[in-house]
Amino acid sequence: MNFHRALFILAAIGPSSAWAQTDPKATEQWEPVPRIVASGNQDGAPPSDAIVLFDGRDLAQWESSKDHSPAHWKVHDGVLTVDKAAGNIQTKQRFKNYQMHLEWQIPKDVAGEGQLRGNSGVFLASTGPVDEGYELQILDSWKNKTYVNGQAASIYKQTPPLVNAMRPPGEWQTYDVIWTAPSFAADGTLKSPAYVTVIHNGVVVQNHIQLAGETFYIGKPKYTPYADAAIKLQAHGDPSSPISYRNIWVRPLD
Repeated sequence: MNFHRALFILAAIGPSSAWAQTDPKATEQWEPVPRIVASGNQDGAPPSDAIVLFDGRDLAQWESSKDHSPAHWKVHDGVLTVDKAAGNIQTKQRFKNYQMHLEWQIPKDVAGEGQLRGNSGVFLASTGPVDEGYELQILDSWKNKTYVNGQAASIYKQTPPLVNAMRPPGEWQTYDVIWTAPSFAADGTLKSPAYVTVIHNGVVVQNHIQLAGETFYIGKPKYTPYADAAIKLQAHGDPSSPISYRNIWVRPLD
């Protein structure tokens, strides 16, 4: 492009547009300034704005899913172990969109195979008292064959993980989750679906996956309208040794 043609174009688009095309400051944004959030002092530690759901001391943030009574899983040695007889537990607080971190452990002496080997789950949005909601599967998937949309880090009965990032039983596993809740119109129809990103032991296993609805053991997923929901941990009825949790925190993103 010659010099005279360049001048003609700049004159045609006007002085303000010409400035935007030639001055790098035109594309700089200075406000609003992002607020400061202090990161944890080590990997997995809660940042300064996190809601700590379990820090190894008590179940003050949790309740029974079936009747909202106090949660009765076993807290010991800084960890939380499933009590299958007590049933599922869920957060007292309800959430919409969030970032979550949690750590879980399959017992080293776990027995059984398939879905009967260290089964539990994290319901990212719990919409009912039993197993209703959107489930991120927990299972011993270390050399344990099962259906792929039911192995660890799957969105249960929907989406298999991209890879199997499982560590052996006895070692601690980590999930880092970004949850985007579905939204509904006033008449209950779906406006936008749910999305989830999951990082398992530092490996991306669900990459902004669009969900088809809630988890169902039998039948296809479907959406049920809700505004916000608890996060639920499952006390699965398989006969294997119960799993344990530690270091659970969440950052609302609404």
